Amino acid sequence: MRFVALLLATMVLALGLGSLVAVHAVYAGKEERRAARTPVAPDGAQKRAADATAWLVGSDSLDSERRFSVVYLAPHKGDAPLPPGLDDWPEPGQAVLSPALRKAGAGEDIDRRYGRLVGTIGEEGLDEPSEWLAYVRPRDGLSAERPNAVVTGFGPAAGQVSASLEPGSGRADEKPEWMFQAAVIGMLVVPAAALLFVAVRTGAHTRDRRTALVAALGGRRLDRALIAVGEAVSPAALGAVIATATVATAVLHDIRVPYTAYVLSSSHLRHFGWAVVLAPLAAFLVILAAAVLVDLTPRRNAPGNRPRGASRDSWLPRLAVLCPIAIILAVRGPGLFAADTVLRTLTSWVGIAITVLTLPAAIAAITAKAGNVLTSWARSHGLPGTLVAGRRTSAYPGGTARLVAGISIALIVLMQAIAWQGLFGAQTMEARKTLDRVGRSLVTVGPRGDVSPSAMAEFFAGAPATEAVLLTPADGDKGRSLTLYGDCAALTALHVPCPADQTRVDGLPADPRLRELIRWTPHMDPTLVIRRTDDRRLAELAAPDGTGATLAVLRPDGKPLSVPALKQLSHEVFPRGAAVGAPGESELTAGVPNRDQGRWSALFGMVGIAVLAATAGLSAMAEFLRQGRALAPLSVLTGGLRVFRTSAAWSVLAPLALAGIAGTAVAAGLAAPVSASGESYITGGLLVSTAGVVLVVSVLLWVWASQVAVRQARTWRPSGE
Repeated sequence: MRFVALLLATMVLALGLGSLVAVHAVYAGKEERRAARTPVAPDGAQKRAADATAWLVGSDSLDSERRFSVVYLAPHKGDAPLPPGLDDWPEPGQAVLSPALRKAGAGEDIDRRYGRLVGTIGEEGLDEPSEWLAYVRPRDGLSAERPNAVVTGFGPAAGQVSASLEPGSGRADEKPEWMFQAAVIGMLVVPAAALLFVAVRTGAHTRDRRTALVAALGGRRLDRALIAVGEAVSPAALGAVIATATVATAVLHDIRVPYTAYVLSSSHLRHFGWAVVLAPLAAFLVILAAAVLVDLTPRRNAPGNRPRGASRDSWLPRLAVLCPIAIILAVRGPGLFAADTVLRTLTSWVGIAITVLTLPAAIAAITAKAGNVLTSWARSHGLPGTLVAGRRTSAYPGGTARLVAGISIALIVLMQAIAWQGLFGAQTMEARKTLDRVGRSLVTVGPRGDVSPSAMAEFFAGAPATEAVLLTPADGDKGRSLTLYGDCAALTALHVPCPADQTRVDGLPADPRLRELIRWTPHMDPTLVIRRTDDRRLAELAAPDGTGATLAVLRPDGKPLSVPALKQLSHEVFPRGAAVGAPGESELTAGVPNRDQGRWSALFGMVGIAVLAATAGLSAMAEFLRQGRALAPLSVLTGGLRVFRTSAAWSVLAPLALAGIAGTAVAAGLAAPVSASGESYITGGLLVSTAGVVLVVSVLLWVWASQVAVRQARTWRPSGE
């Protein structure tokens, strides 16, 4: 058992240290690639002499995914420079996409959205293989006037880079490096350290006797250290070899990380390959050093034979009583105070902190009570294994509390981390509700660039079976009352009056699509002015003029519109396409980075919980097997070995399973107030997965403990036999 524990500890610690290096390597590599493709804006003298490229960075998105950059560029003067990743200039009306964008957007026909596709962006032009990026040469060219820019090169080698012109949205959307490093430390390295502590202490009783014998025979501290190294070197070496094979694979090949769908770039890791490969070696040395230190550390004298007074576990029932009170305080307490107040947040944190301290005691108290019930039931039914387990469970609740503490705390911390990710997306939650209510039966269209009325009319004509309306602040006064323009067919489709000229409507309109459109348009006066107009006048009004008008397209039959088709149409008729989406959908796109961060938190958390469950299970298994030889005579008295499997089930399986199920339920309940204030990333699948990981680990360790206990019992012989 110690062999397996040391092997797992070495492997997990090596992967944790390697992950720390990998995170830094990825951030450093992406930063280097981004700097190399960032444009250089010319100074006054360069503007007249240097070769230059017209440049403008826009953005787009796929359905329910994060935004990505669409860079519009065209040669402006002389031998116009191309950004890294492009070998030749695309012709007007042509586009070059990153390979990952082509793959992700295949269902939306992304290859034809921006014009004719003529190639893909090379690896040197992307910050990582999974980046989404598009370069587009507009059909009508790109002037050197604002908002367009003129650039004379790319990267620090060409001059002073202009960060404001940098393509790609990763720098703005990604979380800082320290957050990922903290996640790796808290959810991989710290659990690995706990597993290491348990691993080196496993079998301590036997090794203490060996140490005493070596000392009695005249052995020195160096002799004891060499014995400890020799005992630990095999499992530590095997764990380091397995970890080395894993990190070497990541250095040699791109790896898609499970659950996050993130592609880990091997090219970034190769620059830090020496540090990545040294991580397993460092873990190997740490394991050996820990084994030596534990073996050389003086032991406290064994307790005397005086009778003990009150049990050291007498404090557990008192703490257990506080647990439900703390849960109620954390879940219901914040509701007693107004939103966005310090007391509301403080009450939640205090309740969570007390729950963390008392939940292990509550689980231990429950198992102790269950032990009494098991004892009575086993006596009445003649079940020796259950009797032994029940007596032991009720007699040592403190051991159960220590066993489940790490798992329950980790579950609470994990759920809080994921819940707080969703808290930053309150607007995202509102946008999701809007999309659930009306779908894409109505979408807004925001043309980009200098759009003429004729181009707008062409867009209306190219969207068959649709009607268009324009919602604009009255008299250009943004934030006051709103005016709705449209022809009679469009107004009728929205269930509003179709006046000869104009009319006023008080209160919310009946059509949910129009209600949502108004809801996402800034205004103060609830009065809606309705003006009837024809298509020609609507095209003139809808041309971008900076007044804050919102153009919307809908189908009279209420069926959903094809956003990808409308985006492709917009790039055919407008200079730089248009932003197309349901009302508020841009907020969904803005919230995707938080959703992705929540996936990383869930992944790291699941691994950390699995390691902590294994740590707790190995500790329980060691304690159970330490008593195994004392239980061996029961095989003779009971006439079988089933007693060991039953006793192992109640000593190893039951407390771990209870910690996984109860801990997940309590953690989800504590996170509910936070999730209610934003978009919830705590799904049913996540809860089942966290509890399932603990259950799987507990079952495996129970089976293992049963087999070892049975094997011990079979080797027992009565004295004198």
